[in-house]
Amino acid sequence: MSPAARPLRARVALCARAVLGARAALCARAALRAAGILLPVACASAALAQGAGVTGVPGLDALLPPGNGAASGRILQLVALLTVLSLAPGLLVMVTSFTRFAVALSFLRSGLGLQSTPANLFLVSLSLFMTFYVMAPTFDRAWSEGVRPLQENRIGEEEAFARIAEPFREFMTAQVRPKDLQTFTDLASRSFPKAEAGEKIDLRILIPAFMISELRRGFEIGFLIVLPFLVIDIIVSTIVMSMGMMMLPPTVISLPFKVLFFILIDGWNLLVSGLVRSFF
Repeated sequence: MSPAARPLRARVALCARAVLGARAALCARAALRAAGILLPVACASAALAQGAGVTGVPGLDALLPPGNGAASGRILQLVALLTVLSLAPGLLVMVTSFTRFAVALSFLRSGLGLQSTPANLFLVSLSLFMTFYVMAPTFDRAWSEGVRPLQENRIGEEEAFARIAEPFREFMTAQVRPKDLQTFTDLASRSFPKAEAGEKIDLRILIPAFMISELRRGFEIGFLIVLPFLVIDIIVSTIVMSMGMMMLPPTVISLPFKVLFFILIDGWNLLVSGLVRSFF
């Protein structure tokens, strides 16, 4: 090797060493940073495994409410609570006055001959607020006698369920038709034990009987609502046919008269007040 190439080779060797040293330093720094991040996590995991509490890291016992039940029992309670919350709309329809209101308002819209006015959102919202108005004493009693003592840990879940269901049982018993109740009692005689005199009616019998009774009353009210509008349609159809206007739909002429008639008699006030008074 020539004497001129030796300094060049020495310079290349020094540059290679510098690059390798820089890479090694970067790798070392990355390893230290990773160790600094993972070390607290490893310590916390070890402390949880040993049952020792670490500041700021809750244990498994802190995630579950205190009580005599095991962790599996608490998990089942949470699953049952989520199930009840998911079925809340169905429960609202089954054990309250919502069915009668919704059916009657639907018949009103059909009697007027309107397809989308008032909108479904308005009819459902009005039915909900009327339901809360009628069921307010029942809701207040269920809250004060069942939900609040349960939150304050004064009673257990089974007793709380019985106290919460009792106001709704009394409301449904007062509104159910005896014939419907007897029908479901006879149908359930083979599956459920026969209730003795003075015993409370089983909810599995009372709820479907109450729903059938509410549907029947809703259709009765709907018939009374539709009847005057039907008379207006018949009169308008007779006049249109007598005038020889075969191609003119009678509903085009009768619709303004039905709306005007409903406004003149203050129909919304009469309908809502009549529906609410039907429960008292």
